[in-house]
Amino acid sequence: MALAGQITKRNMEAWQDINAEPYIQIEGITKSYDDVTPVKDISFSVYKGEFFSLLGRSGCGKTTLLRILAGFEKPTSGKILIDGVDITNLPAYKRPVNMMFQSYALFPHMTVYQNIAFGLKQDKLSKNVIDERVKEMLNLVQLDGYEDRKPDQLSGGQKQRVALARTLAKRPKLILLDEPLTALDKRLREETQFELVNIQEKVGITFILVTHDQEEAMTMSTRMAIMEEGKIRQIGVPHDVYEFPNSRYVAKFIGSINLFDGIVIEQETDHVLIETHEMECRCQATHTGVLPLGSNITLAIRPEKIMISTTKPEYQYNWAKGVIQEIAYLGDVSIYYIELASGKMVMATLPNLLRLAERNFQWEDTVYLFWRSENSSVLTS
Repeated sequence: MALAGQITKRNMEAWQDINAEPYIQIEGITKSYDDVTPVKDISFSVYKGEFFSLLGRSGCGKTTLLRILAGFEKPTSGKILIDGVDITNLPAYKRPVNMMFQSYALFPHMTVYQNIAFGLKQDKLSKNVIDERVKEMLNLVQLDGYEDRKPDQLSGGQKQRVALARTLAKRPKLILLDEPLTALDKRLREETQFELVNIQEKVGITFILVTHDQEEAMTMSTRMAIMEEGKIRQIGVPHDVYEFPNSRYVAKFIGSINLFDGIVIEQETDHVLIETHEMECRCQATHTGVLPLGSNITLAIRPEKIMISTTKPEYQYNWAKGVIQEIAYLGDVSIYYIELASGKMVMATLPNLLRLAERNFQWEDTVYLFWRSENSSVLTS
């Protein structure tokens, strides 16, 4: 099923500007515990005002990396710079960083006002400054009038906003978000994603989000890093990571994908011709890199890029014949599972433009699948 698209927010991408200076620099960070190394020589940069996401399965090292950024863990090697200042050995309370925890960690005996003001009081700011800052935060997260309530009088979404307001109140240079929307139901989670993006855009503070939720990262991120086994596999804007994965792992992790093993039998300037035993037809795919003839590759095609017909397409390449074995109805779309003659099962996603009773394709129908050359990717790793 296709994932939600990236929210377009900025006209200028700092990471594409050769003159832009990174705001956060992670250089060669490694963390080892005896014989376990959850973070392995990670390096990347984040630019000021970005909403950057670390995305990966449980155990991939993303939370350990976040805790290192927060100062709760000390790296075995490497360094971290924020705005040009090396903070690697600074304790958490001295870093210009605030972290919003998955559990929100609100003080149950304190009011909303007191929760938001807690860090400001720790910094010994004047009562007037604290009062002004708390009112500013309440307005920002749309909780005016809730200042005297206790956490147990709030909904999950309201607690999340209080936690965010408390995190923003100290005006840090970097905010770290550890799975902040996990406790919310699906509808509220989707609404809160947009609220978070809008708030982050208003305050202009750099955010780094840790999540295992692909749609969450795709929706909110300016860029995202896909992690696996303590390493970063790919960094890019959501559109590029989805449309142009650099490996089988990334292709399978982000959204749904059809993968076919094949070999390169012809190389041209802008495309390659591929032969695969899983289809009777040869496949042509857009590709500008150099691939020697005979190279083993993987052809990747997203389900929504595949079209279905009951008649054979007039294509020389990029088609296959099969039988519909399963149909998954998801409301706005249906997913068709088509078995090819080779036994390969292919997924194709079509929007439900017609009512269910008027659907063009049914179980056990023999159909043809076809796709455009530019809608497939060639993976070499």
